[in-house]
Amino acid sequence: MGRHRMAIAAALAVGLAIPGTQLPAAAAPTPGTDFFSSFDSDDSLPTWTNTVETDAAGKPRMSGVTGNPDSGGIPGNINDTIVDVTANGDNPPNETVRRVIDGDATTKWLVFEPTGWVRAQLETPATVVHYALTSANDVPERDPKDWELQGSTDGDTWVTLDTQTGQDFPERFQTKEYRFSNSTEYLHYRLNITANHGTDIVQLADLQLSNGDTTPKPPTPMYSVVDNGPAGSPTAKANAGWSGKHALRYSGGQTVDDRGYAYNKIFDVDIAVTATSELSYLIFPELTKGDLDYPSTYAAIDLAFDDGTYLSDLDAADQYGFGLSPQAQGTTKSLYADQWNIKRTSLGDVAAGKRIDRILIGYDSTTGPGTFRGWVDDIRVTANPPRPTYDRVSDYALTTRGTNSTFDFSRGNTFPATAVPHGFNFWTPMTNAGSNSWLYQYQRDNNADNRPTIQAFTASHEPSPWIGDRQTFQVMPSTATDTPNANRTARALAFQHANETAKPHYYGVTFDNGLKTEIAPTDHAAMFRFTFTGDRGNLIFDNLNNQGGLTLNSDGTVTGFSDTRLGSGATRMFVYGTVDRPVVAHGGLTGGGGDNVTGYLAFDTSTAKVVTLRIATSLISLDQARKNLALEIAENDTFDSVRARAQDLWDDKLKVIEVEGATDEQLVTLYSNLYRLFLYPNSAHENVGTADAPEWKHAVQSSTSSTLPPGTTPTETGADVVAGKVYVNNGFWDTYRTTWPAYALFSPTMAGELVDGFVQQYKDGGWVSRWSAPGYRNLMTGTSSDVSFADVYVKGVRNFDVRAAYDAAVRNATVVPPGNPNNSSVGRKGLQDSIFRGYTSTAVSEGVSWGLEGYINDFGIANMAAELADDPETPEADRARYREEAEYFRSRALNYVHAFDPAIDFFQGRDASGQWKSTPETYEPHVWGHEHDYTETNGWNFAFHVPHDGQGLASLYGGREALAEKLDEFFATPETGTFPGSYGGIIHEMREARDVRMGMWGFSNQVSHHIPWMYNYAGQPAKTQKIVREVLSRLYLGSEIGQGYAGDEDNGETSAWYLFSALGLYPLQVGSENYVIGSPLFTKATVHLDNGKKIVVNAPNNSADNVYVQGLKVNGKKHDQTWISHDMLADGAVLDFSMGSSPSSWGSGEKALPTSLTPSGEAPQPLSDTPVTGGPAALSDDTSTTVTPVEAPVQWAVEGTPEKVTHYTLTSGPDDGTDPAGWSLQGSYDGDTWTTIDSRTNEQFTWRLQTRSFAVEQPGRYLHYRLTSEGGSSAPVLAEVELLATASPACTETVSGDVKGPLKIDSGVTCLSGATVKGPVTVRSGAALHAVDSTISGPVAVNGAEAVVLQKVQIGGPLAVSHVTGEVSIERTTVKGPVVLTQNQAPVIAAGSVGGPLSCSRNAVAPTDNGVPNSVKGPTSGQCKDL
Repeated sequence: MGRHRMAIAAALAVGLAIPGTQLPAAAAPTPGTDFFSSFDSDDSLPTWTNTVETDAAGKPRMSGVTGNPDSGGIPGNINDTIVDVTANGDNPPNETVRRVIDGDATTKWLVFEPTGWVRAQLETPATVVHYALTSANDVPERDPKDWELQGSTDGDTWVTLDTQTGQDFPERFQTKEYRFSNSTEYLHYRLNITANHGTDIVQLADLQLSNGDTTPKPPTPMYSVVDNGPAGSPTAKANAGWSGKHALRYSGGQTVDDRGYAYNKIFDVDIAVTATSELSYLIFPELTKGDLDYPSTYAAIDLAFDDGTYLSDLDAADQYGFGLSPQAQGTTKSLYADQWNIKRTSLGDVAAGKRIDRILIGYDSTTGPGTFRGWVDDIRVTANPPRPTYDRVSDYALTTRGTNSTFDFSRGNTFPATAVPHGFNFWTPMTNAGSNSWLYQYQRDNNADNRPTIQAFTASHEPSPWIGDRQTFQVMPSTATDTPNANRTARALAFQHANETAKPHYYGVTFDNGLKTEIAPTDHAAMFRFTFTGDRGNLIFDNLNNQGGLTLNSDGTVTGFSDTRLGSGATRMFVYGTVDRPVVAHGGLTGGGGDNVTGYLAFDTSTAKVVTLRIATSLISLDQARKNLALEIAENDTFDSVRARAQDLWDDKLKVIEVEGATDEQLVTLYSNLYRLFLYPNSAHENVGTADAPEWKHAVQSSTSSTLPPGTTPTETGADVVAGKVYVNNGFWDTYRTTWPAYALFSPTMAGELVDGFVQQYKDGGWVSRWSAPGYRNLMTGTSSDVSFADVYVKGVRNFDVRAAYDAAVRNATVVPPGNPNNSSVGRKGLQDSIFRGYTSTAVSEGVSWGLEGYINDFGIANMAAELADDPETPEADRARYREEAEYFRSRALNYVHAFDPAIDFFQGRDASGQWKSTPETYEPHVWGHEHDYTETNGWNFAFHVPHDGQGLASLYGGREALAEKLDEFFATPETGTFPGSYGGIIHEMREARDVRMGMWGFSNQVSHHIPWMYNYAGQPAKTQKIVREVLSRLYLGSEIGQGYAGDEDNGETSAWYLFSALGLYPLQVGSENYVIGSPLFTKATVHLDNGKKIVVNAPNNSADNVYVQGLKVNGKKHDQTWISHDMLADGAVLDFSMGSSPSSWGSGEKALPTSLTPSGEAPQPLSDTPVTGGPAALSDDTSTTVTPVEAPVQWAVEGTPEKVTHYTLTSGPDDGTDPAGWSLQGSYDGDTWTTIDSRTNEQFTWRLQTRSFAVEQPGRYLHYRLTSEGGSSAPVLAEVELLATASPACTETVSGDVKGPLKIDSGVTCLSGATVKGPVTVRSGAALHAVDSTISGPVAVNGAEAVVLQKVQIGGPLAVSHVTGEVSIERTTVKGPVVLTQNQAPVIAAGSVGGPLSCSRNAVAPTDNGVPNSVKGPTSGQCKDL
């Protein structure tokens, strides 16, 4: 009868025992238009159990399916006859005792004891002679070691049947079998575990009992029977239905390779279908046995009509547009496994006028053999389904969206924050008032009756449950007639979500007892309205813990302070509130967070039922909290006026986008995503002036401190209170990808204020937070405020302190962070070495992630520096510095090449010596973490982490086609979620990535959000379009039951991904002004810009099928490129998309490719340090942990063939007053004759251990370099010196020895090394010549080449070089004939000799000898006249 069953009632037990049974007439047909059942005793119960449907011809609607499949268990398995299973304990909700008999090795039973027992009761006595145990997923020490298997006839007296000692399970998920002699039938069996392998926890994945019978079981109908719901779920309450205590289970197995199907009858009904009739239900398909074909999702409720037709044959669609047949539900992947999913369909659209005769459950799949199991609940048919009204855009926003989440699986991991945009406080209900992380869980926290309960309403400042809440203050109404009970469970009030309104500007709930609570927010304050039902009302005040203070006065004033969750700079919060009704009793309470923080006010509500609480907070002082309340809620304000102002603020934000061609569900998704975007980050400043003349100050929290600032009192902070607006609560690792670009596009004025608010952190504490909560949290990788703020700047936003923002980014990128530099709370980890090596070594945890994020941030800094250099507001004296820093950071953005291992075609870690972590034989890209290389994912999801330089990445893989093939393989390789690697166990991101069901792509986590857009770089934009539209169609569903996201939403990032994607745009190359183009979701979307202009996106023939772009016009002009600049949009634009159902050639040409740092077809070539000998070792040891004084000129000799040094860096020492203020850098070809190639005066190093970059004024391929200090400290101290050069391109052909001419070079890079060419050399367009220590007897002619580099070359005839697009360097070269240089870029001709005239004309930059003159026997003319 299925893998296991629980007896819940006598009638249900009968249904379990006999397949194909019609139950007693519990649900006789009732004519009408409505029907409902949640499968509880007070609802309609099924008419049939385990009974197959027969069609009008009498043919069973079942084929290739059985109710009792061969589960792959041991022969004679009788677990399907178990009706009850108990244990000495378990670990709800997921590691419960029912898991030990579910036949699924990926689940387990766990008890927090060193010993344990499991007891199973059978339907009827049976003789067990064989059993098996399966080890669970982690920690082998928890496995059973010694045990007894016992039998009992009555459950009291036990007989030992088998004893095992010293057993072990070397592998995870390993099944071991045991046989013994037994001839007695027992009704009860018990596994009594007397020892494990040394921990205080016992775990077991599966226990199988067998009677030894190897005869195949006969097929039975698919099971469809009421039980007590799923045994476990990462998000739902275990052992319950959706709304009640029971649900209908469907289960069985498919036995055939092709189509298998089964439709069972559930209810005998008589329901008329009207034009407005709707069917709805909840369905929970289990991920049975971890089968990644997801067979349990091929299920749906079906309806049999009185005319012989079925709903599954009528092309009915659910509320998202997916077909509602069982097979369509499975193939569209619209159901999440191991979670409840809501489905609705308009019956009137396909069946108006019909009558429903039977309600069925159907399974229909072509996935092949496998087992399936799931549950349905709350089946409803109604003629008048309730429809919410949406009068304003803010009415669409739903704040409970994303709250059906837990530690184990995120569908957003949000909470229903009621606030104003970017507000100082959140106000939220709490289903668990003792939690500072998961404040509100949509269903998981339900009570014993499976009803959600609220334990408190709180002021919150939580940016994410993974970060935790801080600075909290709770209030909870109570109807107690005497002193209320502050115990959180006792004071909790049950409610239904149907009686809850959760909007950005308003939260309201009516509890089951009739009491009502409402909240309307302001920036620093809120108004609560409580409507009581009895003669007395109470407000319980409380907090998370006893870290705080509370004073309740008889005049109705409430004051206090909160120190909850101090850390990362958080300071004391002060609270002031007043009530509008006389207080009849008040006092302290026990049982809550603590005696210091728990108390109550009581009111006489016998006649007037409403009590209003006005409350405000401050981080400055209690007086400021009182002032904040007065500034934001006037005495004559009502609850409705406060709510109206908050709604106006949200409408003003949300109306930035309006769309046509959207369903209500899509509009809820759209505006809820905009709400999340503008909810964060949050103000932490306060008006200490007046409403008419505001003066903004803030308590400084920009630190890592976990203690209160000295001088803090119960009424005033001890923190510094300084001028300025500051913002907090942002995880830049997440938000840089889409959130900050969204602010720049949708709300640029506010974007500038937000940037300035985080730059204030830099001014207050010296750094911008990597993860602000509120100060410096040591979390995640990358200093991604750098690229975030650069993105805002290059898109034209100027209303912030641009220079300070740039300086903050430069500090992150060039200064060794304080403390342990490999594990710092600010700055870039490992920078003391990585800045010189070009990669972050394995000495830093998640070093690959640190490195790759760093290159993206360097890209943003480079673009910001370049724009600053061109900004008219930039002082002329600063422009040269910005230009050379732009060049330096642009090169650093290419350093990803140092983290790419060509032997495996993946990025992986390498140690300080350059050794790769894994060999090609041992590297496994599907393993998460890879021994702490990657953050929250695996090598596959980091294989494309170069969004700023797609063509450079393509080059590493072998070209654009190879990049596309790599992406194809990525999306075709399934993520199983079973390779935890260095994470040590399965984390929520692994389950979420698995359930995205799009290959390895972990769309559920931000680090992977850019990947499908990389197809644009590969010239295959149609694949981007297909993938993105699939995500938009099915991974933002379930808003109405607290879902809505595929993973953590994270401060607006996943929301902003949707917003951009729905517009057909994406900020792939964040930190630049460009967007790539995708596939718009709606037929029309309008973005209302700050400047009054509009971006209109038209796609009139858009549909769920027409997802491919056939053509695009921008402002009426054909646009074939797959990218568009911000400038083209910022002043308003009209984008007209032509859409179709098949991929087109649009955007596939080379000229259509998005911009990239590396030109198409070329390899990325970052600057690299020139290897040298000589000089103090501390200056060339690739670390700033060693320093040396520079008292005399320091001289180095270049090792090997010299490259052209174009930049150099100096790194300051650790102490103030030791920096050089001026210096000269000299070069020499022989070590005797020196020329100054760069000199500096009046330079400054702002920070200790700062690396500054400088461009060489006269670069060349010198053999020797010398640095001479010329100012500042008498003995300046440096930590490192780099001489940076771009490596010469790889040689296509290398020539050495004697060569008979002529030598014609038509393509590629030809290198002469120690060669003697007897004849002329010709270099033609597109080719390059690099010659070292060689002789050419004939003339050399170069025309249109990419480069010509001659070092110590003897040329026996004339040299003519013209129209070269790249480098022209002629150094230490003897030319016996004339030299002509024409129309080149910036030729260098130095330290050589010319046997004839030297003529130069029309070169972009006049040729130079870098101060090392040539010997010229003939006349010099043109640009070379003075050489």
